[in-house]
Amino acid sequence: MIGTAFLRSALYMLVWVVEAYQWVIVVRVLLTWVSPDPRNPIVRALAALTEPALRPFRRLLSPHRTAGIDFSPMLPILILQFLEMFLKEIYHSPWRTL
Repeated sequence: MIGTAFLRSALYMLVWVVEAYQWVIVVRVLLTWVSPDPRNPIVRALAALTEPALRPFRRLLSPHRTAGIDFSPMLPILILQFLEMFLKEIYHSPWRTL
């Protein structure tokens, strides 16, 4: 019973982390529309958090190939959405053995 509660709590926290990371990516995208000061500590923290996830997709979907529009944040968000739905399905599954 305690083990089940611990695993369910850990799964729920993982869902929360995935949701939070999606919002971090969205905030970074929104900040690019207003061109903030790159020396701002918040802007630098957002860049440091999101760049490892965006870099591989930016190589794949280079803004030079897509008429100057950076579509690279869309793919990590879609992957994170899929992961979130998958984790929620496991969490709410009636046949779970947790």
